[in-house]
Amino acid sequence: MKSPIPILRMFVEENAREFYLTFLGFKVDWEHRFEDGLPLYMQISYNNCVIHLSEHHGDCCPGAALRIEVENLELLHTNLLSQKYKYARPGIENTPWNTREIRIGDPFGNRLVFFENIGLDLNRSNIFNL
Repeated sequence: MKSPIPILRMFVEENAREFYLTFLGFKVDWEHRFEDGLPLYMQISYNNCVIHLSEHHGDCCPGAALRIEVENLELLHTNLLSQKYKYARPGIENTPWNTREIRIGDPFGNRLVFFENIGLDLNRSNIFNL
């Protein structure tokens, strides 16, 4: 098996482009419409992270949540804040499950959590002590 490709619902193409391309820095790999005026389906990517966005009713429901692992959360955070996107100024959260996370909602109710593992010391962890 290979990594799954999530499909996220979008409703307004311009808002999706502003959020995913301009703010988050994804690029469009390809787009498809059956004809002009019909819903858009497109693939976007950022390095190895691939997401499909769909305007088609029935492909998926808004309100999905994705966890996307990154290697340099501080750099991502700095890049996001430098965009001065008026709908999100995310912070970084340290979690009890040993990650640092940036949580962002897209314009359509989907949640993206970018995270970086900060180490799990299995000798001190209680997750296996049932």
